[in-house]
Amino acid sequence: MKIGVLSFQGGVVEHLNQIKQLGYEGIEVKKENDLNDIDAIILPGGESTTIGKLLNITQLMKPLREKIKAGLPTWGTCAGMILLAKEIEDEKTNYLATMDIKVKRNAFGTQIDSFKMNKIIEEASNKEIELVFIRAPYITEVKNNVEILCEVNNNIIAVKQDNMIATSFHPELTDDLTFLRYFLDNVVEKNMNGVFRS
Repeated sequence: MKIGVLSFQGGVVEHLNQIKQLGYEGIEVKKENDLNDIDAIILPGGESTTIGKLLNITQLMKPLREKIKAGLPTWGTCAGMILLAKEIEDEKTNYLATMDIKVKRNAFGTQIDSFKMNKIIEEASNKEIELVFIRAPYITEVKNNVEILCEVNNNIIAVKQDNMIATSFHPELTDDLTFLRYFLDNVVEKNMNGVFRS
């Protein structure tokens, strides 16, 4: 199984290392041709505005959007969540706009407000996992076809919709592979069995 990681900015190396730890091949995605040989893609954290600009500069925005809409398993973490959202609070623009959610940028505060916590996400595991939030967004609205996986203080931080998952937190910044394993087992494997393919 080959898992792509959008490789413009953010926790690229960390994601690639964790993919390797689980015995899969991580592929850096920087151009359209890189999309042809992957079974899934992770959109890492970073600065969503910058990543969005680079998606346009590299002409990757449209083909990536089309791949996701066609069923490519996709996981957006932090900035990746913003890239997937169809709506961003107080903004008229969006990016990939494939997920029926509205997000709020930097909702938990600035860099100095970053924090960690342990929490059970029942969909992924019955054990607590470490959640790392860095200038994190959260979700303020979801449509009925979006499943809420986790909330913190009544703020939505993890969701699933068909072939897509989005999280406010950064699992790649911990040693815990639980959520990556959940993505691979419950989204990627289902797609390989034809569940999400159009």
